Amino acid sequence: MFEYTKDCMVGVEQIDEEHQYLFSLMNQIMDAVHKGDFDERDELKHYVERLIEYGEVHFAHEEKYMEDTADIELTRQKLEHSMFLNKMRAIDMIELDDDEKRKILKDTLIYLTRWLYSHILSSDILIGRMTHIADKVMDEDEFFTFTEKYRTGIPEIDDEHRKLFDIIGRAYRLVENDASRDIYDDILGLLDELEEYTANHFTHEEEYMESIGYPGLEAQQRAHSIFLERLSERDLGEKIENQKEYLEDLLDFLFSWLGNHILRMDKPIGDFK
Repeated sequence: MFEYTKDCMVGVEQIDEEHQYLFSLMNQIMDAVHKGDFDERDELKHYVERLIEYGEVHFAHEEKYMEDTADIELTRQKLEHSMFLNKMRAIDMIELDDDEKRKILKDTLIYLTRWLYSHILSSDILIGRMTHIADKVMDEDEFFTFTEKYRTGIPEIDDEHRKLFDIIGRAYRLVENDASRDIYDDILGLLDELEEYTANHFTHEEEYMESIGYPGLEAQQRAHSIFLERLSERDLGEKIENQKEYLEDLLDFLFSWLGNHILRMDKPIGDFK
């Protein structure tokens, strides 16, 4: 069974309900695959069609919400939604026997589960929570600052979070203050530093959670893995004409994701007894 866990909730009721229903559909397909008693109505094909139809409706709702909130992830989301639906539409079970259908559906479920978890935890989780840095009413010195609200009460973790904020802040200030020269490679160097430090931090954090028997370890590991995957995509802007805007959006995302993750998932670690 595929579990719709708390870490997948974005805080928008309609989107959360639709995500939960997508997980429900996956579980229905898995149940049908395991039973193997497909009737003459071609049950598996019916489930695939339902997934496609519901995906189209859900993605439309999600994109409309993001458009209304001027979410900077909208373009990326549309591309990912389109790729997902195209893969689902490419499934062809015509003239296949039941064993072949089961294999296709199992492969589809593996893909769907990985994609859905990754999509929710890397992008959907920030729907409605991201405001472009340029629109923030905030003193420049406060950009990407580790403030009291992010403190977990665990000194080692707080120190590492503060360092992560510092690296992102240095990258952002470089983007904003050195626009007169090509600083793309310099920014990538800082993001390389960020990736290495983040990977080490996540390892330390997971080791700490394991040592105290923290029940949210698996969800944390999933979120950490997905964030590192997203961070590894940082060089995709190399050929983009407006690199400054691309880097601003990327850094805004990284800070927003990290801040959201600390507030929603890391702070409860400090409260765990």
